[in-house]
Amino acid sequence: MVVEHAELTVEEGREAEFEEVFGKAREVLAEADGFRWAELLRGEERPRTFLLLVGWESVEAHTAGFRQSDRFARWRALVGPFLAAPPAVEHFRELGPRFAS
Repeated sequence: MVVEHAELTVEEGREAEFEEVFGKAREVLAEADGFRWAELLRGEERPRTFLLLVGWESVEAHTAGFRQSDRFARWRALVGPFLAAPPAVEHFRELGPRFAS
């Protein structure tokens, strides 16, 4: 499994609206083949910055499967109007199981 790390910068004053709309966008993600989970975090020091983490079966499930599908167009139509800049996206491979105290 890989984790997509996407840093999203939202237009000033639209953060709460983005958070509300993201619930619908998350549903679109969940329909994608190879999707495992998604988590959205908001920056404390930079409150216009959101970190989207998405678990995918593979990089290809994200880049070829989702990004080249109509689901991506639907997702982008929901979140795109809020973005102040293009997202910075990278993929990370898990090295072992998660741990918690």
